Amino acid sequence: MTATPIPDETPAVWLKRAARPWRRLAGLAGLLAVADVVPAVGFAAGLAWMVSGFSISLTAALPGLGLAVGSLLLRALLGQAAVTVGARMGQVVKGDARERLLADLFGQGRRSTDRLTAMVEGVEALDGYFSRFAPLRLAAALSPLLIIAAAAVASPVAAGVLVFTLFPFICGMALAGTAAARESRRQFETLERLGGLFIDRVRALPAVLAFGAAPRTTAEIARTADELEKRTNRVLRIAFVSSGVLEFFSALAVALIAVYCGFNLLGLLPFPVPEQLTLAQAFFVLALAPEVYQPLRRLAAAYHDRQAAEAAAPSLKTPDVVARVMPEPGDLAPAIRFRDVAIRYEAGAAPVLEGFNLEVAPGETVALLGASGAGKSSLLHLLLGMAPLSAGEVEVGVARLTESGGFAGRIAWAGQAPVVVPGTLGQNIAVADPTACPGRLAMAARTAGLTADLDRPIDERGGGLSGGERRRLGLARAVLKRAPILLLDEPTANLDPAAEQAMLEVIRTAAQGRTTLIATHSEAVAALADKVVRL
Repeated sequence: MTATPIPDETPAVWLKRAARPWRRLAGLAGLLAVADVVPAVGFAAGLAWMVSGFSISLTAALPGLGLAVGSLLLRALLGQAAVTVGARMGQVVKGDARERLLADLFGQGRRSTDRLTAMVEGVEALDGYFSRFAPLRLAAALSPLLIIAAAAVASPVAAGVLVFTLFPFICGMALAGTAAARESRRQFETLERLGGLFIDRVRALPAVLAFGAAPRTTAEIARTADELEKRTNRVLRIAFVSSGVLEFFSALAVALIAVYCGFNLLGLLPFPVPEQLTLAQAFFVLALAPEVYQPLRRLAAAYHDRQAAEAAAPSLKTPDVVARVMPEPGDLAPAIRFRDVAIRYEAGAAPVLEGFNLEVAPGETVALLGASGAGKSSLLHLLLGMAPLSAGEVEVGVARLTESGGFAGRIAWAGQAPVVVPGTLGQNIAVADPTACPGRLAMAARTAGLTADLDRPIDERGGGLSGGERRRLGLARAVLKRAPILLLDEPTANLDPAAEQAMLEVIRTAAQGRTTLIATHSEAVAALADKVVRL
């Protein structure tokens, strides 16, 4: 996979592009929201029919009652369908955004606390936009006009009043939205800052406690939390004020229609009009008047979803990833070639490694030696797709890194700090191959020198495992995975000489029949290699 630069686009354009793969689903959600007009008009017609029928007989009012009840049931069904389709739309867009962020976070080496916050809070901010706001936006544009057209059939004058009162309603929404959008962006920026601060302090918790910095850290987090509270309150104040303004205009419009219909029926209008309403027409128009503003009121209620999504959008942008067909390296140990490789994690920053060249023969073991920060681990991460290839090319057999993005599926890996998951020791080894049978798990444990019971419980912090056992756990996973390439990152770091000597035989066994790269500071480990490269 290759990544193209992140496009420079507005949040609104990005949100539109994010929904593009699911245009049909989005269109269906919008049509269901607009379809609410049909039962609304049906209910108003049924109510008018029922009222006019009462003047004749009770039996004459029953068809109108049936139409009104049927319209209410249809409205409930359409509402449920709209909610279901909208929720599905939000789910698929969030899933795609989260997948892109994960690929960018781990696949392109762009690790940051802001990215982690965006993955949790930012992605969830998309839900309301695509499940509620986007469908309601289409309904707010079409439904009022359709309802006014239906009202015009009974009273063109009342329809004209409804059209006239739409303008201050829309202007109020626009002004409130402009003010709230600015505050929503500031709120999300503060939320990102608080999330990043909290993650950093949790990571550094041992140091914070050791140096007595807990009170200062607590005060720092409290200040940021207070700032977030103030930002949130500002957004809520704007939302409450805008809701009050919109409710005022909608109530005023309905009151105008009620006054007009009442005076028209009584013949007391102070000005001439080209129509004389019947009781049925008056009830029809009165029942439809609130419906004209209902889509707009729903949109106003969901407007905060748009603000939240647009505030989060800049943090969710990722470069487009283009998938390409990658030739498989095969099951045999492949050759690995580094050609003028450069690794740079941040644009404009000094490269971690530049102009690196190396050829590793099939089945050969190469030790990478050098000072900390020389780029040993970065070279291994490059093959896994966890570090960016800034220049040059890496070839594994006939496959190219620029076309594949990484070879993790064909690599057995043991890092400096093997990840431990809650469960048994056997389950932790099986992370490398969940399909492995108990016999293979036991063999991998024996090969790595793990003599503990495989049913022994392990917590998420690795409770009960010594430093050496953690290293052996990583090697057991590497032994278990059937992969033609083996990468080891400081396999004997922080081990005493006796433990290191015991680990050497494990490394020698794990490397048999594989093309192996070992990043190490240890001359004893380097002595196992066929070739030593000093960085």
